[in-house]
Amino acid sequence: MALPAVAKEPPESPDAGARASAGWEPAPFVEFVLKVHSRCNLACSYCYMYEMADQSWRSAPRVISRRTADLAARRIGEHARSHGLDEVTVVLHGGEPLLAGSGTLDHIARRLRTELGETRLNLRMQTNGVLLDDSMLRLARTHGISIGVSIDGGREDHDRHRRFAGGRGSYDDVARALRRLAAPDTRDLFSGLLCTIDLDSDPLRVYEALLEFAPPAIDFLLPHGNWTSPPPGRAPGDPGTPYADWLGAIFDRWYAAAPPPTNVRTFQEISHLLLGGAGRSETLGLSPVRLVVITTDGSLEQVDTLKSAYAGATETGLSIRDTALDAALRHPDVAARQLGVESLSDTCRECPLHRVCGGGYYPHRYSEGSGFANPSVYCPDLAALIRRIRTRLSADLHALRAGTR
Repeated sequence: MALPAVAKEPPESPDAGARASAGWEPAPFVEFVLKVHSRCNLACSYCYMYEMADQSWRSAPRVISRRTADLAARRIGEHARSHGLDEVTVVLHGGEPLLAGSGTLDHIARRLRTELGETRLNLRMQTNGVLLDDSMLRLARTHGISIGVSIDGGREDHDRHRRFAGGRGSYDDVARALRRLAAPDTRDLFSGLLCTIDLDSDPLRVYEALLEFAPPAIDFLLPHGNWTSPPPGRAPGDPGTPYADWLGAIFDRWYAAAPPPTNVRTFQEISHLLLGGAGRSETLGLSPVRLVVITTDGSLEQVDTLKSAYAGATETGLSIRDTALDAALRHPDVAARQLGVESLSDTCRECPLHRVCGGGYYPHRYSEGSGFANPSVYCPDLAALIRRIRTRLSADLHALRAGTR
């Protein structure tokens, strides 16, 4: 498949006011990423926060103050009540959130539950696991915090990129934490693993290493890159599909298992969309993105992976100190991610797979000079993976209809 041409002119930002006058209304936020600490205790080589275009972390407060945390909880509660939300998700994030300490995390969890009242709170944390010990697990138990951990496979594959600043690998620390988290008395707190794909790693070796921790779910992440700063092994204009091949090897193993040993979000989401379901992820499909980030100083930002595109890409110019969260819903860049097919490039709209891939993850569409009005830099990989999964599903559905399975 030839890579679609990149748009040459910068796109105009969607006019939220004009959309509203034409009958469009934004969907309220239901997921809030709360940055509780802006630094990290690892120095991962591929990190979008610290190693890419945006270096704003250097001037951010290291830890969220209790005053800012209280205001964030109040704003989230206001938003939930004003929109009649039955449930919201709050993700305690960083940097590394455990660096904020148990006192701060305990305070935030209590304030959130107080401010949300009868609205159900799905409280989550994404951590590198290094500081995850018994005391932190007791805190998670007290507040019902589900925990996701980042790990990139076995020791060799993980330690290639996920190291401490001094160069020592972090695998042993993370593996220790995962074995404790997966123990019977805390397993219900374990939400899953995040693994960033490295083409230098054997995919089945990585998959088997992750399964050793019996995770309830695995999310394989494409390395962040775009047309201007391509990801490893992905040259713009090259029709090759190295990432689809990598993921495809795991898909074949996963799909053939009866039942599969874990949930793999990418495979399940693509299958769900191919079978006519609505999107449930911001990385695939065309459902409105209903997520906002609150930073350690109270600024409202878009999803932080946009920092991989260019400095300032996440900024809205808004803060919880000055405004309610509804103001961010009408920010042009936030509106652009709620417009579904209307926000896609012409090339994507003409592609029959756009309802499934959704044009690809928004940060991966960026190109200097044309913004985000492009297909994903991973377009050939996404197309190949979707077709591979569609072929397997179609064969099985045909067999079921024919009564041979």
